[in-house]
Amino acid sequence: MALFENSWFVAIALNTVLIAAALIAPKKLLTPMGYLHAWLLGVLVWGSLQWQGYVVVMFYFVVGVGVTKIGKEIKEAAGIAEGRGGLRGPENVWGSAIIGTICALASLFSPETWQLLFFLGYIASFSTKLSDTAASEVGKAYGKRTFLITTFRPVPPGTEGAVSLEGTLAGVVASLAIAVVGYAVGMIDGLGIIWCAIAAFIATNLESVIGATIQEKFDLLTNEVVNIINTLIGAAVAISLALLYWSVISI
Repeated sequence: MALFENSWFVAIALNTVLIAAALIAPKKLLTPMGYLHAWLLGVLVWGSLQWQGYVVVMFYFVVGVGVTKIGKEIKEAAGIAEGRGGLRGPENVWGSAIIGTICALASLFSPETWQLLFFLGYIASFSTKLSDTAASEVGKAYGKRTFLITTFRPVPPGTEGAVSLEGTLAGVVASLAIAVVGYAVGMIDGLGIIWCAIAAFIATNLESVIGATIQEKFDLLTNEVVNIINTLIGAAVAISLALLYWSVISI
């Protein structure tokens, strides 16, 4: 009985079953190596944060995949749809989740106060990434007017650093959705929802600035590296807001 109560045993068993089912399913969402890395991600998340953290990352994955399908025909016709038919590889898995995974693992070795902050960082990283995905995909498909964030010059949908009202609103809704899930499973409090939404908004717009200014100038700044920077900013801003709030109310 104790064996089944061990979170790491449950993590390995559950993710092995889920990935095996996904591999034999007719509809693929990841490449074969993508599934292997998703298995590792799932093990680390469940082992660190149990079912609560797992619900959050699964919500991100399911909704994120769904968002990429929005307006698929429109984006394909414009030549700005996701490559590989939308299949995700290892680079996509870790570009989206490495910061959240670090927060999850860090929470294992932290005192209670910092553990709560790492929980917040975990939720904020996925709030940020889903916000970015929703803003990009909705903007590319349904953005009526798309502007370069640094100059507000009209640019075609899909341009690096482009933003639209429709995409921005979709990003805000997406960030709130994951934050509410984090609240529902008890990982953050009501204020945490606010910190996550603010952090995601800031990080998503800063990523657009990076895309508009320096991303194409440096080969190192692939989309996956920029995603890591984006989620790091989101987690760091949320944690900083919580620390600032705690310092103010303790005066």
